[in-house]
Amino acid sequence: MGKSGVDSLPRQDRTHFMQFFSQYKKTLSHDSGLRVNEDVACKLALNVCSCIADKESLQIPFSNWIFPRVWAHNLGHAFLEAHPDPEGVKTLRAQEYSSFQKRSYTAANGLIVAEANSPLQYPTQGVEVRPLKTVIIPGLALNTKTASPYKVYLRAALGTFDVLAFVDGVSLNGEGENHMTLSSASQSALNQQLAFVTYTNTVFHPRTAENVEFGTEGFRSLFTIKIGHKNTPHLYNSGHQGEYNISALVTIATKTFLRYDKLKDLIDSIRQYYPTVTIVIADDNQHPQPVTGPHIEQYIMPFGKGWFAGRNLVVSQVTTKYVLWVDDDFYFTSNTKLEKMVDILEKTTLDLVGGAVREATGYTATFRHIISVEDGGDEGDCLHIRNGYYHDIQGFPDCVVADAVINFFMGRTDKVRAAGFNPRLARYGHLEFFIDGLGSLHIGSCSDVIVNHASKIKLPWGKTESEKAYAKFRYTSNTDDTNLHNEIFYFTNRFKCMSSN
Repeated sequence: MGKSGVDSLPRQDRTHFMQFFSQYKKTLSHDSGLRVNEDVACKLALNVCSCIADKESLQIPFSNWIFPRVWAHNLGHAFLEAHPDPEGVKTLRAQEYSSFQKRSYTAANGLIVAEANSPLQYPTQGVEVRPLKTVIIPGLALNTKTASPYKVYLRAALGTFDVLAFVDGVSLNGEGENHMTLSSASQSALNQQLAFVTYTNTVFHPRTAENVEFGTEGFRSLFTIKIGHKNTPHLYNSGHQGEYNISALVTIATKTFLRYDKLKDLIDSIRQYYPTVTIVIADDNQHPQPVTGPHIEQYIMPFGKGWFAGRNLVVSQVTTKYVLWVDDDFYFTSNTKLEKMVDILEKTTLDLVGGAVREATGYTATFRHIISVEDGGDEGDCLHIRNGYYHDIQGFPDCVVADAVINFFMGRTDKVRAAGFNPRLARYGHLEFFIDGLGSLHIGSCSDVIVNHASKIKLPWGKTESEKAYAKFRYTSNTDDTNLHNEIFYFTNRFKCMSSN
């Protein structure tokens, strides 16, 4: 997808939307003065979404490679069909979602419309107060041509009002209470007094908001005051000035299982280019072997604990500003330029940047995806995954912005740690991390920062016992794993279906 814009409406939903819209146009046909902009209407979200797979149009060899089709998966059907109590789990899911909404919803989420021609002036956003603290409310004023006396009121539920200073000729009633009125024969004096009005939060909550009512005769308005602690920054003192000190800025993290030979090749290749960078290893082998050397940390896990659990473990031990994830069967070359990844993260707002992986066949993959979630009503939402990216990163050739990247990426340690990896995903998983981080991770991808992938092509009689054991764990089809992924998408993420190409 080599363009700066993106198609915001998945193509399989266009038919569904236009069927809806053609019916809607009929209701407008009686008003000849209305003309619908269908291009804009197609972009409007519906209350109910759908995931529809493309139909196979060509029956030729490799048609899916030449003309990739969108597939769709009904998560509710797949998960509930295998569950012993489908109705019970649906009820529990609905209860969990209701609880989540209560935790995440504040008054700041509500829609407030300031009606036209109101004589009231007030802040529409940007007013914040710390819990149980006081703030001056900026921007309050009355602008009316009616005769005096002039009178306004303020009303709140989570705090009280007062004034920082008193203005002559203004009467106050309700100072220190949650309902205060101000009146004066002079509009200018009243406005001067409004400039000193304060709000004090009286009901403790570390993260919420208050809709304050501000009104006068015949007019009523609402504005939001956010209540919450100031976000504590997490700063890293890397000590670098001028050129980037990769060893002070980056920790390389990996997980190993039954592939100590590949891990040794990875470490040797890293040391060729970055001899002092710290390497953190999560190891869940049944019979762990010590991995020693300067700047190497090996953490032993319970046997077979798994892929994402290992990721969580190594990321939890990183003390540098950035963490680089690599698989244990990768190896560095002269094209593995960590300096470029650091440069992008230092100079942009990106939280994570992926590179490219070169296979033994010579093919180089970046695995860029766009992810979107559409509202789907009571049954859950729709997850759409598409190949592609949004736009180029200005000033960084060969780099673009996307929602998901390949399994070779560098990220801000605190942001990767906050997104986390679901430890239930033991055998395989990748996109799940980016789905969980959707909306909180700003992600880029560079095709010219390349790590090589060890060859997976082995004749059956040439495989070692470790390779045979690894293949048994990694690639054996397991119904329980499939059911687990369906459960995570359906229940944990509350998706009713997903589609991808």
